[in-house]
Amino acid sequence: MRTPVIAGNWKMNLLPAQAAALVNELKPLCAGANCDVVLCAPYINLPAAMAAAAGSNIKIGAQNCHWATEGAFTGEVSANMLRDIGVEYVLTGHSERRTLFGDTNETVRDRTRAGLDAGLTVILCVGEVLQERQQGITYEVVRLQTKVALEGVSAEELQRVIIAYEPVWAIGTGLTATAEQANEANKWVRDCVAELYGQAAADALVVQYGGSMNAANAAELLAKPDVDGGLIGGASLKAADFAAIAGAA
Repeated sequence: MRTPVIAGNWKMNLLPAQAAALVNELKPLCAGANCDVVLCAPYINLPAAMAAAAGSNIKIGAQNCHWATEGAFTGEVSANMLRDIGVEYVLTGHSERRTLFGDTNETVRDRTRAGLDAGLTVILCVGEVLQERQQGITYEVVRLQTKVALEGVSAEELQRVIIAYEPVWAIGTGLTATAEQANEANKWVRDCVAELYGQAAADALVVQYGGSMNAANAAELLAKPDVDGGLIGGASLKAADFAAIAGAA
C-alpha cells in the first residue's frame, strides 16, 4: 500500500512569522492524518517553518534547488545548502518554474539529480499546458517530461522520488481536471515508470495530483486508484482547508 503524500506549495507567500504561525495552526489539525504531510516554503521561511514543525508529523520542503553544488550562480540555492539546514524535500519542475523562469526538461533533470545527490526527497512535477491538452498530446508530454527527468536515476534513488502530475491549465485558473482525467494521467506516469524500472517500482511510486485540489474536490480525486495525494497550492495557505485535504487522504 502506498502512503498518500499531501504537500503544500506556499509559492511566494508569507513572511517568516506568518509561516511559523500557519505551521503551528496546522500541527494539531494534521496530527492524526493518515498520510505524509509536507509544506514547501520560500527559502526565507524555511528556518521558521522547520522550527515550528519540530516534533510534529509535518515535514518541510523547498520549492526549487540549483543543479550545481556551489559556484558563481548569484541568487541561487543549492540542494546541499537545503540539506544542511535540515530540509527534507524539494520541488523540481513546477510548472511556474518551467513557464515563467525558463526551466527545461533538461534543467529539471539536473535539479532532480542534485536533490537526490544531496539526500533529499524530490517532488518532481510534470504536466501539460492547455494547448497541449487541446491538441491531444498530454500522454506524449507527460511521458517525455518523466523520462527526461528520471534519466540517470537508479531504482534505489527512485524510492526518494514523488511525481506530481499538474495540468498547467488547472493551476490557479479555477479549472480542475475531472477525477477521471487526473487518474488517467497519473496512470500514464506510472506506466512510464513501469517501463523504465519494472512494475513493482511503479506500484510503489507515489503519484500526486497537483491541479487546484481543494477541500471540496479532494475526496473524489483521492479516491481514484492512481492518485496518491496532492500538491496543493492556494488551499495550503488556509489551515482548515489544507487539514481537510489531509483528512480526505
